[in-house]
This record gives sequence, C-alpha cells and structure tokens, in this order.
Amino acid sequence: MGADLMAMARAERTELAEFLATLSPQQWEHDSLCAGWSIKDVVAHMISYEELGAVGLFERFARGRVVHANQVGVDEYSSLTPEQLVSFLADHVQPRGLTAGFGGMIALVDGTIHHQDIRRSLALPRTVPPDRLDRVLRLMPLNPRLGVPRRIRGLRLRADDIDWTHGRGREVVGTGEALLMAMAGRPSVLGELSGAGQKVLASRL
Repeated sequence: MGADLMAMARAERTELAEFLATLSPQQWEHDSLCAGWSIKDVVAHMISYEELGAVGLFERFARGRVVHANQVGVDEYSSLTPEQLVSFLADHVQPRGLTAGFGGMIALVDGTIHHQDIRRSLALPRTVPPDRLDRVLRLMPLNPRLGVPRRIRGLRLRADDIDWTHGRGREVVGTGEALLMAMAGRPSVLGELSGAGQKVLASRL
C-alpha cells in the first residue's frame, strides 16, 4: 500500500510540475482557492517541508506557533521565482521529509488538493485519474489534520461519477473531485453539490 501511495504521489507531483511550467507570470500571481494565497504561495507551501529535518520542523512550528507554520514556510520560499519553484518541485517529485509521512499519504492528499486549488482558480480544469481520486477520497474522511471529520459528521457523501460513498445521514451528491474539495473546506464548490445534506455541509465550511 505504501509503495502504491508513493507512486501516486510522484505521479501527481510530476503532472503538477509539468502544468506549472506552462503558466504565465500573471497566472502565478492569481489568487488560488486557498484564502490569502496566490498560486505562487501555494506552490511555495507545497515544497516548503521537503528539506526539513526533525530540528527544522520543530523550529518552524515554534516560529509559527503551530497554526501559522505553513505561512512561515511560504515566507521562507517567497524569494524564489516561478521557474525556480518549478525546478525545485521537479527535483522533488519523490516526497521526502514530512510529506513522505504515512507512506506518501501526506504528499498525495495535499498534492491532489492543491493541484485543484490552482486549476480551479485559473478555470483550467483537469480530470483527476480515477484510481488516484478514489484513493484520496478514501483517505480523507478520517483526516483530522484538515478538519474533515467535523465537516462531514452525520452526512452521507456520494460521488455520481465514480463508485465511492461514505457515511450515513443526509446525502450530499456530486463528482468525486467536488466532494474532495468540499471535504477540504473549499466553499467555492458548493454550487456543484446537491442533496438534502448540501446545506448542512455548506454551514460547516
């Protein structure tokens, strides 16, 4: 399972690096779906944990008082140009450090969500490979780091394009990708979801 997750994480990063290399300077400065972050900021965040050892990780969490650790990482990499960020990502398609945790699960989940944060904000959609999407969807519901259990408590999520469901209660229906982004706390996808539980989920984002 770990090898499978790591292979998927590598594939996701490779595809993202290839896509980022096509963006214009203006697109790099465009707002992403992550509040307060440009696309450049999102990419800086994604790579900012790759070369941190245990001491470096502790120092970053201390500087950011835990909840702002991600912003500390973004600030540290803010001086890199888009070309340098793409080069760094291309050289780190194999997750290492914190992102290699749980057999590559962290890199796969974060990579897939942030890829969509970028794609959706630029109105440049893609189809997430179904096997990869299914794996990430199965990893998400119990992910406390992203606050998912609280958002989906008492709801039944059902994808209408792939064979995936989770939970019991009022139903929320949509594509697997839209459900993924909703679980990740992105309110911009709510209009793509339907069902008796949609309003409940909306109130939690």
